Amino acid sequence: MFTYKHFLYNAQSKIESMLHNVHSKKRWKEIIIEKEDVQWVKDQIKKNGNQNDKVPASVLPDERVIVERIKEKTTKQNRNNVTRTEAYKEVFLKHPELHWAFLAHMVSRNGGWCMTDLKGDLLPYLLNSKEREHLYEFFERVNALIFQDAYPQLLLYEESKNQKKNLFHLLPVFCVSAFMRPFWNHFLENQNSALLTVALIINEQHYIEDRVIQREYFQKYVLQTLKFKGQEAIQLTQVVFPYAISKFPWQSNKYRLAGLIIENFENVNERIAVGKKLYAILFGIEEVYAGACSFAKGHRHTGSRSDYWEYMFSSSEEYMHRSYGKERIIACKLIEGAPLFYSPALTEAWEDKPVEPPDIFEWFKDFSVFDYLQTYSVPTIFDMTSEYCFGLNKMELAVLTKGAMKHQGRG
Repeated sequence: MFTYKHFLYNAQSKIESMLHNVHSKKRWKEIIIEKEDVQWVKDQIKKNGNQNDKVPASVLPDERVIVERIKEKTTKQNRNNVTRTEAYKEVFLKHPELHWAFLAHMVSRNGGWCMTDLKGDLLPYLLNSKEREHLYEFFERVNALIFQDAYPQLLLYEESKNQKKNLFHLLPVFCVSAFMRPFWNHFLENQNSALLTVALIINEQHYIEDRVIQREYFQKYVLQTLKFKGQEAIQLTQVVFPYAISKFPWQSNKYRLAGLIIENFENVNERIAVGKKLYAILFGIEEVYAGACSFAKGHRHTGSRSDYWEYMFSSSEEYMHRSYGKERIIACKLIEGAPLFYSPALTEAWEDKPVEPPDIFEWFKDFSVFDYLQTYSVPTIFDMTSEYCFGLNKMELAVLTKGAMKHQGRG
């Protein structure tokens, strides 16, 4: 039931989000993509033609060692969402110029949280076991394939940097799209982090398009189901970046949430646009970047939402399937006496799933994707703390309503 207390706390939460949006605007930075850099890449692709995506005729013995080492490390770190997420962070801490690695780390955290939500306190009451299994397989497949394609690229850059020579002629050995080689060549010389990051966003979203998104299995059991489309309204496609704050000391939580909601996950253009916006939020807003770095360094990823809000979530089995039967939160505040929401660690929620090899083909066909490569600004609204809590309220209400209807039916 909506009460005056609900109104008061929701209003306060929204005001706090608005203050963060307005206060941070003074330090926003555009994500600048220089037209001459984009043209240079285009010219390289035109110059090299089809040769750009061919596997080298011969790999030198020392290069073979590098290739095998990268393949071995990729396989090891692609074990599950936790290992992938930490691998991205490790790369970024070594090479902070690789903005995409940190963006991938933060987005991958969200992938893990979505996976564990399926075994948490609320979604098991809204989705049956088969539906939750299908959703897990979907999130896991997307997460694993992006890592399998992108992580070798990051490691090859590390090798090139350490050895002080360009090794990107080896990209085709890892079945990386011809689209990426000129961007890496340019980055090695010019260190244009924004251009490379957007190129990787474009590449990875096209990489999964036909390998996952358009696959009949996922279309039938996930993307085309009414329940999945309904989940978009209750945050399964919400991406949030916890960021530490020092202002507004009256708040009970140390971390606020920046981010946005993916409204149409099926659409590759939408996913790329969202990726660019998330990049702008993470690297274009000083407060979010510093706060997210502080969070990432201070909290190893477990997959549990207690990583960022331990005052609301717990991975302890003490809270598993604990019946409460009434609302636990108002806005972003846990009601006094209410138990924490159960949010398990990923390794407790799901067993490791072997990564099946993806189909090998070239997605890059023409230069139309270069339209994404242009300067853009930070989204006007970025603080999602209030929106996230509102979504959690809605999920809880859906669970309570379903439970009440079931009880009445039995009566």
